[in-house]
Amino acid sequence: MFEIKDKFPENFLWGGATAANQLEGAWNRDGKGPSIADVLPSGKDRFVIASGQDFVWQAEAEKYKYPNHRGIEHYDRFKEDIKLFAEMGFKCYRFSIAWSRIFPNGDEAIPNEKGLEFYDKLIDECLKYDIQPVITISHYEMPLKLAKDYGGWKNRKLIGFYENFARVVLKKYQKKVRYWMTFNEINSAFHFPVMSQGLVPSNGAKDFTNIFQAWHNQFVASALAVKIGHELNEDLQIGCMILYATSYAYDANPVNQMANLKQMQDFNFFCADVQVRGKYPAYTARMLKEYNVDISKLQITKEDIAELAKYTVDYIGFSYYMSMVTEVTRDDQNVVSGNLLGGVANPFLKSSDWGWQIDPMGLRIALNELYDRYQKPLFVVENGLGAKDVVETNGAIHDDYRIDYLSQHIVAMKAAIADGVDLMGYTPWGCIDLVSASTGEMSKRYGFVYVDLDDKGNGTLARSRKDSFYWYQKIIKSNGKVK
Repeated sequence: MFEIKDKFPENFLWGGATAANQLEGAWNRDGKGPSIADVLPSGKDRFVIASGQDFVWQAEAEKYKYPNHRGIEHYDRFKEDIKLFAEMGFKCYRFSIAWSRIFPNGDEAIPNEKGLEFYDKLIDECLKYDIQPVITISHYEMPLKLAKDYGGWKNRKLIGFYENFARVVLKKYQKKVRYWMTFNEINSAFHFPVMSQGLVPSNGAKDFTNIFQAWHNQFVASALAVKIGHELNEDLQIGCMILYATSYAYDANPVNQMANLKQMQDFNFFCADVQVRGKYPAYTARMLKEYNVDISKLQITKEDIAELAKYTVDYIGFSYYMSMVTEVTRDDQNVVSGNLLGGVANPFLKSSDWGWQIDPMGLRIALNELYDRYQKPLFVVENGLGAKDVVETNGAIHDDYRIDYLSQHIVAMKAAIADGVDLMGYTPWGCIDLVSASTGEMSKRYGFVYVDLDDKGNGTLARSRKDSFYWYQKIIKSNGKVK
């Protein structure tokens, strides 16, 4: 009855994670339309443009570079890449289906068959090696037209467009793909709504009323995807996916403690509360008041509320890269960056090359917090270290820093399992080098597989194995034995 679990489950899903817009390339081939990701340039311009008044496209686009247009040419080299994943021993591979590859504008009634053909081949290639696909239906790549012409996710029409997209891919692949997630890092819109909601200042990003309405529409769309999936095949597992950053109050000052509680509720828990529990949490009214949401403008129906309650997700997928610190009593604190958010520097932690603070214990805390709150299976679907890798003259890539980072987080996951957490799997981010979502760079590398391509687009795109490739191969073979 009170068994202590001291190892990973035998059916644990070891693998890796990517997103279509960051590695596929072929951004305008075989009928694919432009997505939001396709108009976000690289480097320092990326967040400036993304936070600007409108999407930069066509007339001004020639001023910038768009590395994801080429990606790492996974669209043409996926067989080579999946073979490398199989060599590592992957049990699963998390990837996304580019919405604009299936519905180029997002509002069509009939899907693009060429796009479906590509994912037919990709899924079959995974299954050839007994790698289970884990598919994110929408991962920061909504069709550009839905943002520009419909105003993004604040428009209720997008519920129907997403429902049509989800129905097509779920129906087509329901016999081959068991694990799905509806939206990638849905809560990221709290800080940066352009990628997940298609909102920029020109179409309402500065008004939290629009962000909240967009969330509601996404919650309903997610519930409809769960409904469709379960009606097609009761064995399908359809989860939500959130960005989780374990949060600490800077000190014992009750003011900072209360601020941290609100941070946890508003950012870490709100979207999951709705999708997992099936209803808006008690603190929603407080949250709406504090962010000046005009409740009279919200479009929420009784039917919506009923669907949220009936079609909750089966598991919780989440990304974890770093923790953060809440401090509201002083203005002179050092600030650090992070995964689409920042915070006060934690003096007890070291940072990555890009300033993200490294906190393996924070992952154990996150797993306990989420499982205690929801009692649903958890899936760490993103975790990793973005770093600058050096290729030695003999071609070797010694990335001990990555091995150290991932080892510590695997130890933290094992400890959380001993704590009683039901953990399904682990898919480190960017298992093969790809274009960074936050910077649009290739030099910020996460992968076990090195891709010969630099920030200027120079390179052969040849794939090579880093030291971490062989290390992760042993981790999977031993089912999580770090040493």
